[in-house]
Amino acid sequence: MSVGVVAEAPAFQFKGSMLPFTVMELDTRDLTRIEAELPAKLAQAPGFFEYAAVILGVEKVAGAGLDVAAVVDLLRVHRLLPIAVRGGDDAICDQARGIGLAWFPAQPETAARRPASIRREQTSAAKVPAIVGKTHRGTVRSGQQVAALDGDLVIVGAVNPGAEVLAAGSVHVYGPLRGRALAGIHGDAAAAIFCRELEAELLSIAGTYKRREDIESAQIGRAAQVRLSEDQLQILTLE
Repeated sequence: MSVGVVAEAPAFQFKGSMLPFTVMELDTRDLTRIEAELPAKLAQAPGFFEYAAVILGVEKVAGAGLDVAAVVDLLRVHRLLPIAVRGGDDAICDQARGIGLAWFPAQPETAARRPASIRREQTSAAKVPAIVGKTHRGTVRSGQQVAALDGDLVIVGAVNPGAEVLAAGSVHVYGPLRGRALAGIHGDAAAAIFCRELEAELLSIAGTYKRREDIESAQIGRAAQVRLSEDQLQILTLE
């Protein structure tokens, strides 16, 4: 009697994935300036940036004199985790790969960089009922993350302090928003954040963020809509 051979399951699989990353876009090659400004910027939202995976955007500064390795070392000193470099030529690509990072070519113009007239058209289009990517019913507790990587995220319940909700599209919280909310995580500047009670630790749309300390006291505890306008977050209270 022959004994059948049982095929083992594969040890691993490669899968495509769209995960949220922080992009640090350089506006200067001057390492001294970057080093001087970085601590204050990180201190504005320490829980948001600590051990965050970072893509270094060098489209504006790529060229002779840009020391990618030095910038990456600086980020690591401040507990950021650089994983890739975006933009630049073959020399930048070689620098990135030489220190073990991935490299991506420059991205097409994002919504955040388009003229205000186009952004207004996008904002108007956003009034059309959105495609819901995910609905979560119940409280999002401290330390928990709920994400919709395609479409909007709807939370039917509260988002507690220390919790994080994020979406490729807009974030809708039908309850108190006391944790962190990130909308437009892939760069959609027309995304928005809605909540019935604004107590957020941090708000972010397409990478532009606002901390609790930056929210006007009159807006705290109110129903609110948050949108991106002229590269600034605008909070509108809703009656």
